[in-house]
Amino acid sequence: MHDIIQLLPDSIANQIAAGEVVQRPASAVKELLENSIDAGATSIQLIVKEAGKALIQVIDNGFGMSETDARMCFERHATSKIRKSEDLFTLKTMGFRGEAMASIAAIAQVEMRTRRQSDELGFLLKIEGSELKAHEPVQAPIGTNIQVKNLFFNVPARRNFLKSNPVEMKHVIDEFQRIALANPLVSFSLYNVEDEVYILPAGKLSKRIIDLFGKNYQQQMAPCNEVTDFLKVSGYIGKPDFAKRTKTEQFFFVNGRFIKSGYLHHAVMTAFAGMLEEGSHPFYVLFLEIDPARIDINVHPTKTEIKFDDERSVYAVVSAACRKAMNQYNLNPSIDFESDQTADFLVPDKTQFNRDFPVQNKQTSHHIDGNNLQKANLGNWQKLYEGFEPKAFERNTAINQQDIIFKSKAVPEVNGDSETFKSNIKVEPKTQEKQVAENANAIQIHNQFILAQVKSGLLLIDQKGAYERIIFDKYKSLMDRNLQAASQQLMFPITVTLNAADYHLVNEIEQEITNLGFTFSPIGGNSLMINGIPADILDERAQEIFESLLEQFKQNKSELSIDKKENLARSIAKRVAARHNNSLQTSEIHLLVDQLFASTNPQFTPSGEAIMRIVSLEKLGEILKG
Repeated sequence: MHDIIQLLPDSIANQIAAGEVVQRPASAVKELLENSIDAGATSIQLIVKEAGKALIQVIDNGFGMSETDARMCFERHATSKIRKSEDLFTLKTMGFRGEAMASIAAIAQVEMRTRRQSDELGFLLKIEGSELKAHEPVQAPIGTNIQVKNLFFNVPARRNFLKSNPVEMKHVIDEFQRIALANPLVSFSLYNVEDEVYILPAGKLSKRIIDLFGKNYQQQMAPCNEVTDFLKVSGYIGKPDFAKRTKTEQFFFVNGRFIKSGYLHHAVMTAFAGMLEEGSHPFYVLFLEIDPARIDINVHPTKTEIKFDDERSVYAVVSAACRKAMNQYNLNPSIDFESDQTADFLVPDKTQFNRDFPVQNKQTSHHIDGNNLQKANLGNWQKLYEGFEPKAFERNTAINQQDIIFKSKAVPEVNGDSETFKSNIKVEPKTQEKQVAENANAIQIHNQFILAQVKSGLLLIDQKGAYERIIFDKYKSLMDRNLQAASQQLMFPITVTLNAADYHLVNEIEQEITNLGFTFSPIGGNSLMINGIPADILDERAQEIFESLLEQFKQNKSELSIDKKENLARSIAKRVAARHNNSLQTSEIHLLVDQLFASTNPQFTPSGEAIMRIVSLEKLGEILKG
């Protein structure tokens, strides 16, 4: 038999390696920017076209390279960062594997110009699919100018897996933000073709954060500093009041390198325990400086994972630093005693007491007659039952749980942390039920629940959940049919300035947002002019509504496997329904019940939470008897 094992050609080996190192345009952006940082650049310019698919260009004023180094940098396992294995534990540079440039050159058309300060001429290299096309001296400024064109041009299967331009651009911006945050003393700029996305002058970290995320971050940042013999922590944390539902603005840097660590995130969250709404995440940018010998960064090709030799100590120091910052800068949320329900319960309202228990005159106010008190109490108890007389209920047709006819049974399909339903429960309200919705003596409780008598007991409806289901069905139907919801025009249009990532997200889902009833137009500089909002929205806080919609959309996107139409329908339903915990007139209660029973699934919200429940007479009896 012939031998069948053979060495792969370098071009194929590099393409295989590129699968780990370069997964999308943002991966190439990260590697190129880190190389510029390692080259000592103080000014870096990033230019992308078609979100990096057609062009990624990085221009820096770093040290530049010699003719030999320029050629060698495209060879696999060629690096200037390490010489022996021990160097892996003293690394202070971003790159060290010697794989990035070879991987990029294997799947793209690369053109590089570079010159050192000591050289009169620079050098030009052109490489396509690991094949050298040109190598010649040229005039060039000090530093390096590298262009990566037509990424994955020779691996069409990988190119087909890339997402839309707005999605890929968001990933590019994410990588750019991380590098820019880690190096505030370096000036950065980012251009999407000819459009300016970021211009970031060199300066303090606080200024860099504001330039990246917006001026409103100036209000929420508090310095966080802690120095021990083992670890130094510095940076900023945000106030609990500004926490968001998405985990997109949490940044850890270890020795200047961005890392992802759920363990350290938990350390920060312990400092915020009891101060955040469930599911909220605070903003933070934290830098950890530690002896390189005590960490291992050679865990994954992307170098975003890291191992500490003493994780518990790192956890404790990070958590203590955050607690100290919160106490020092008084970040604990203030308590509003006027709205505190417990305080109101413990301190009786004298005016309420006197109203509930009237006395005849001032002379007898301190000596209430027992008979008069008993009569007053009896009258007050009778008032509680007004409208609930048996005769009133006899006029109404009771709702029976069995009257609800289901076309198909909902089968929960677990997908990650979410549950999607293979088939929605279809409800066919009977004519008798419609009469119930119109005539039932339903009442509202605490502006949160609807209570109605049914044949087997009491029907309890969550008001917010009912609105959420009704609103979701409406907007999902409109988007499925590509129709636009009614829009109310603002008397005074409002300018909303977004960060670059959110701005590109809006571009990605522009048609769907328009279908919801928003009307807006771009005015440059990541800003939008909002002219109209959905007619269902009860107020005109357009900026807050628009931003909260995007925040909810991003949260759903990170947690659920659903398409963008359903995501947006869920997002606006949850945000709008939260504003419907208000007092309802009798006609409004009946309309709400009628619309709920006509919805696709009146028993559950889009996220699977229960909307209604029937409490049987037996259960009521058990509750009463304790």
